[in-house]
Amino acid sequence: MPFQAHKDQRVAVFIDIQNLYHSAKNLYGGRVSYNDMMKHLIGNRRLVRALAYVVKSDPATGEDVFFEALHKAGIELRIKDIQIFPGGEKKADWDVGLAVDAIRIANMVDTIIIVSGDGDFVPLVEYLKWGLGRNVEVAAFGRTSSGKLREAADTFTDLESLPGVLFKIIRKNKNR
Repeated sequence: MPFQAHKDQRVAVFIDIQNLYHSAKNLYGGRVSYNDMMKHLIGNRRLVRALAYVVKSDPATGEDVFFEALHKAGIELRIKDIQIFPGGEKKADWDVGLAVDAIRIANMVDTIIIVSGDGDFVPLVEYLKWGLGRNVEVAAFGRTSSGKLREAADTFTDLESLPGVLFKIIRKNKNR
């Protein structure tokens, strides 16, 4: 029998911003409405914590406005500076930080929602379910999410199917 959501259920949400941003941009030419996404994912349940994992790269790109929008949607930010190595390679990875936070918070909630399609989270999902007895939901864009991650979760939500979550980027025609 599938896990049933109810109004007294305590929920924590962990959002892999890089995963969502690149999927929305590259696959759909759009952006995510985090406010609408949160409303759909939480429903009538009690939100205990919502954490978004972001990488700070260049303030000139307008990322501060984006970070403020996440905050206004009720999402706490975990921010890490992008690492640039001597050869020019860039690295920005929050997988371990997200996993550690999810394990730390697991005993305070009934359900954990991981918003990412990254298959690296399969061991985390399995531990939260079988090691800690939590319900684990995964939400991501179906076309860019790991099949193993979808299978490991108690519930998978394809963000593309949620109204208002994805919106197209409208580019102004420079010739007008």
